[in-house]
Amino acid sequence: MDIRNTVGNIPMEWYKDLPHIGYDLDGRKIFKPLRSKDQLEEFLDKMENPDYWRTIHDKKTGQDIKLTDEQVDLVERLQKGQFGDINYDPYQPAIDFFTHETMIHPVTNRPADKRSFIPSLIEKEKVSKLVHAIKMGWIQPRKPREDTATYYDLWAKEDPNSILGRHKMHVPAPKLPLPGHEQSYNPPPEYLMSEEERLSWEQQDPEDRKLPFLPQRFNCLRAVPGYARFIHERFERCLDLYLCPRQRKMRVNVDPEDLIPKLPKPRDLQPFPTIQSLIYKGHKDLVRCISVSPSGQWLVSGSDDCSVRFWEVSTGRCMKSVVLEGAVKSISWNPNPGLVLVAACVDRSVVLINPGLGDRLLCSATDQHISGYQPPEEEVQQPVTWEEVEGAQYSNGLRLCIKHQKEVKQVTFHARGDYFAVVLPDNGNSQVLIHQLSRRRSQNPFRKNKGQVQKVLFHPTRPFFFVATQRYVRVYNLLKQELTKKLLTNCKWVSSIAVHPAGDNLICGSYDSKLAWFDMDLSTKPYKVLRHHKKALRAVSFHKSYPLFASGSDDGSVIVCHGMVYNDLLQNPLIVPVKVLRGHAIHRDLGVLDVTFHPTQPWVFSSGADATIRLFT
Repeated sequence: MDIRNTVGNIPMEWYKDLPHIGYDLDGRKIFKPLRSKDQLEEFLDKMENPDYWRTIHDKKTGQDIKLTDEQVDLVERLQKGQFGDINYDPYQPAIDFFTHETMIHPVTNRPADKRSFIPSLIEKEKVSKLVHAIKMGWIQPRKPREDTATYYDLWAKEDPNSILGRHKMHVPAPKLPLPGHEQSYNPPPEYLMSEEERLSWEQQDPEDRKLPFLPQRFNCLRAVPGYARFIHERFERCLDLYLCPRQRKMRVNVDPEDLIPKLPKPRDLQPFPTIQSLIYKGHKDLVRCISVSPSGQWLVSGSDDCSVRFWEVSTGRCMKSVVLEGAVKSISWNPNPGLVLVAACVDRSVVLINPGLGDRLLCSATDQHISGYQPPEEEVQQPVTWEEVEGAQYSNGLRLCIKHQKEVKQVTFHARGDYFAVVLPDNGNSQVLIHQLSRRRSQNPFRKNKGQVQKVLFHPTRPFFFVATQRYVRVYNLLKQELTKKLLTNCKWVSSIAVHPAGDNLICGSYDSKLAWFDMDLSTKPYKVLRHHKKALRAVSFHKSYPLFASGSDDGSVIVCHGMVYNDLLQNPLIVPVKVLRGHAIHRDLGVLDVTFHPTQPWVFSSGADATIRLFT
C-alpha cells in the first residue's frame, strides 16, 4: 500500500497534539501509530533485528522504512562526497560552448551617446552643494593622522597628600631566606639523609617535602656540579614576585567588648525570683500542669497519679485532693475573681471542680451560677455531652463533666471566665472546641484545621484567638471570623505559647530548645530567638503585671528573663536573661513540665517530673 503524506514541507510538530499526522493522496487522514516505541523496545530491536542499521523512521507517515541496497549505496556515496548518480563521469571532456578565437567584428556596432562626452549636470549640482557646506563650516575636512606614539605619566594627576598614595602603599618584596647548613657543599653528617630517608623523600609529593633538594657532600668546591633546578627556582621566584598581591590592608582596631550589646545589669532589673522558697510535695507521679487562683492565695496541680491537689501558696499545705478517673493532662483556674472554678482535662472529658476554698460566699455563688442553668426548649446538636455530677463526686467538689469523642490535651479560659477552649489533637477537623459555661454550648470554630494543633490561647483584651500548630502560630479574629496573621516560628515543633498582658507580643517555646519572641506589630517572623536551654522547652509564661517571662525545660532549669515592652512603638522590646533557677531532678529524661507566675508577686511556680512543685521568690 502506497502511503504518501501530502502535507508538504512543514514542521511536523504542528501535528503533535492531533491523532493524525497528515493526509494521503485521496484526502484521508493518516493516523499515528497506536503505540510508539520506548527506549527498552528500541534497544531490544537494535540487538535482535539484523536490518536495524538500514531502518529509518519516517516522521511524515510514522512508519519504519527499510532502505534498499541502491538507497544504501546512494547514502554511502553522498557521505564520501561523491556524486549521487553512479553513471555520472566528472572527468569527461568539457564542451566549448563559446569560441576562444578573437573575432574581427564586434557583437554590436551602436555609436556612443552624446551624454557620454559632456559633463553630468547632476554631479555638478552635488559638488556645488558639498563646496557650499565646506565654506559654511558644516563639513570639516579630516585632520591628518599623527603616527608618532604618545607617552604620558600614569601617576601625574595623583594627589601626593592622599592616605593611599603610591609611595605609602609600597611594600618591599620579601627576601629569600639565607642558605642553611643543609645547603652547604660539605654539610655536617646529621644533615645527610640515610637510604630510607631518601626513599621516603622521593615518594612524597613536592608540596609535602620539608626540603626541595637532597643534601649532598663533596670534597671540595670544584667538585660541585651545576644545580639542575636553578632555572626552575628562578622562574618560581619571578612568579612569586609579580603574582604576589602586595597591598597594605588598613586594619581596624576594634575592642571585642564594644561589639557586645550593652545590656543593663540584672540587679538594676529587680524584682525577679532568685531563690527556691517552698517545695510542694504530695504527688506520687510527675506533675504535668499547675495553675494559680486569681487572688494568688491558692495553687492547683494535676498529676499522672490521677489526682488534682489544691495547695495554699504561702504555707505549702495541701488543702484538698480530688481523685479522678485518669491522668490529668492540663488544668486551668477560672480567671474570673467572682467564680471559684477549676477546669481539668482527664482522658476524654473536661471536669469542672469547685474546690470550696476561700470565701464561702464566692463558692456558693459559683454553685448557684452552675445550678441556675435553664436548658433551651429546643435541643441543639452539639459535638460534646454536658453532664452534671451527682453523689459522692459532687460532695468531693466535681460539678460538671463535659465528655468529648477523643482525648483532651489542653484547656484554657478566656479572660472573662465564661468561655474556655480545649484541644483534641486526634479529632480530625474538630481539633479545637470552644465551650460556653453559662449557656452550656459548644462549637467548633474552624471548618478545617491546618496541621496538628498543639496549643490554643485567648487574647487577654481583644477578640483574637491564637492556634499553634507544629510550625506556625495562626491568629484568628473571632468577630470577623477570619485569619488575621500567620506567625512563622522557625521551629521544628512548637510546644507552648504565651501572650503578653498587653497583647502585642507573644513567646513560643519549642522542642528543639528555642524560645521565639514575636512582636506582632513588627513582623510575622521572630523578633528574637533565645537558645539558652540545652533540651526541649515544655512551658513558657508571662507575668501579668511585672515585665518578666519564664521558660521551663527538660534540662531541669527555669530561666527567668526581663521582657520590657515600651508604649513607644519606635522602641523595640528589651529582653535580658536575669536568672537560671535550678532544683528539679530529671526523671525519665523529663525535667520541668509547667511554669506559671503568681498573679501579683514576682514569684514563679514550676512543676516537674520529680513529682514536686517548687516556688521561687
